[in-house]
Amino acid sequence: MFNKKDQKYNLISYINEEDLTLKEILLDKLNFSVRSLSKMKREKSVLVNGEFKKLSSNIVKGDLIEVRIDEDMANFEPQDLNLNIIYDDFDIIMVNKPPFMVVHPTKSHFDKTIANGVTDYIIKKNEKVKVRFVNRLDMNTSGLVIVAKNAYAHHVLSKDMSDDKVIKRYITVVNGVVENDEGTINQPIYRPTEDSIKRVVDERGQASVTHYKVLERLNNATVLEVKLETGRTHQIRVHMNFIGHGIIGDELYGYVNEDLINRQALHAYSLEFMQPRTKEILEFKAEIPNDMKDLIEKLR
Repeated sequence: MFNKKDQKYNLISYINEEDLTLKEILLDKLNFSVRSLSKMKREKSVLVNGEFKKLSSNIVKGDLIEVRIDEDMANFEPQDLNLNIIYDDFDIIMVNKPPFMVVHPTKSHFDKTIANGVTDYIIKKNEKVKVRFVNRLDMNTSGLVIVAKNAYAHHVLSKDMSDDKVIKRYITVVNGVVENDEGTINQPIYRPTEDSIKRVVDERGQASVTHYKVLERLNNATVLEVKLETGRTHQIRVHMNFIGHGIIGDELYGYVNEDLINRQALHAYSLEFMQPRTKEILEFKAEIPNDMKDLIEKLR
């Protein structure tokens, strides 16, 4: 049982509720990775009632387990980018990413990324955090990005993400009028070659499920709320193209008209998931940016 009030940035505290070995508790109750257990053993960073115990030790009900999760400092160049940070606790930072900003540095975008901005933010808060991204968005997609502050939070949330326990909703504007008020696209997505950026619907691909609901019908366009059941690369963009309603502004899969918008009209507007330590349900929403608001007005 976690006690939220006792949580610190570098300490996970857990009161045991049943007779198990320490290893079983760390793996099954606290969801640590097998790799992290080796580090705990080496650094003696796990304590039971204030004393170091071997992982094979038997733990009884009421024992207090404490795990230090000291982190190295982020190695990104700090830059004050005036990020829109909408939430911050001992495990995660939630950022509302603007369009055209890259999540982390690449060869072609080596600075002014979310990683640079978050590094500046945590330095100014005098925290020691290694920036780890739980989810990523394309450069031209706006919306919610989860940054994990430690390896534990990253492992737990990444597993929840892969187990489809994170509820992800997007708002998009697609070309053409979608007839059905709601629907589901269940089509596998495939990467034709290793160096291919573009994905296609192909029976050789990974299972991919997208649910959509019409929010508003416009002049030869439709505003949709999209809920992802799986999280494949470019999933919404590929699936919208597959049903004949490509996203407006999407150069790879959709309908491009720079007089309307100069990027794909896709915004990650809602995320719902369990806080890694306290297990409380967190839900975040981010209003669509001005360029998408303007696009909708133009098409009304």
